[in-house]
Amino acid sequence: MHGETEMRDTLNFLAELACNNNKVWFDENRARYQACREHFIAFAEEYIRRLSGLDPSLAPLQPKDCIWRINRDIRFSADKRPYKEWFGCFPASGVPGQPKTWGKKSMRGGYYVHIQPGQCMFAGGIWDPGKELLQALRKEIEANYEEVEEIMASKQWKRYFGQDFDAYWGMLKKAPAGFDPNFKHIDWLKHKTYTFSVMLSDEEVCSPDFIDEIMDIAKAAKPMNDFLNYTFEEYGEFPSHCERR
Repeated sequence: MHGETEMRDTLNFLAELACNNNKVWFDENRARYQACREHFIAFAEEYIRRLSGLDPSLAPLQPKDCIWRINRDIRFSADKRPYKEWFGCFPASGVPGQPKTWGKKSMRGGYYVHIQPGQCMFAGGIWDPGKELLQALRKEIEANYEEVEEIMASKQWKRYFGQDFDAYWGMLKKAPAGFDPNFKHIDWLKHKTYTFSVMLSDEEVCSPDFIDEIMDIAKAAKPMNDFLNYTFEEYGEFPSHCERR
């Protein structure tokens, strides 16, 4: 994952897996998968190390805390494809002393990297909050909207994330119950999740400067992650989601 060849091999493997998502093909190509996984673990290790310089709270994380196993849980799903067709890494802090609330199991905003042919991306913020956390986030945004305005007005934010949170997870048609429908930024409170993301081309991902580009994006994401994560200090911790993606 540290070089162009390794990343192209990974994208090629995932593209072929998407066309042959079955155990027979996977077993025949297991050595390729293991090589891709090792490269991604090396990338995750370097990514976490560099992120820890930006956000020291992430220093305790290990790659195993932040990356997903390839096998899908199909027990309760109509989609019976046995394998994920992507690699993902989600460094995010959790509750001190509670390791099962860190990384990919964290409810806090983090620095997600998604590797999938034609769908690579970086995402920050809080995805799929439960009812209580969503309510707390809306209260925090309403009470401190000037801080959100300042973050979104920065050149770094606009360069990567545009003008708003991601809307494709769905929004309410009306103001949420208990909030003033005439609030200046009522559309912010209609969001069902508070994420922000930037798509990355396969060529960008294969660039030898990929880790540097990701770190530039992470620096732009940090102020909003910090703002959203303050909710946990203000309102207390919330239950974690296991295997959230």
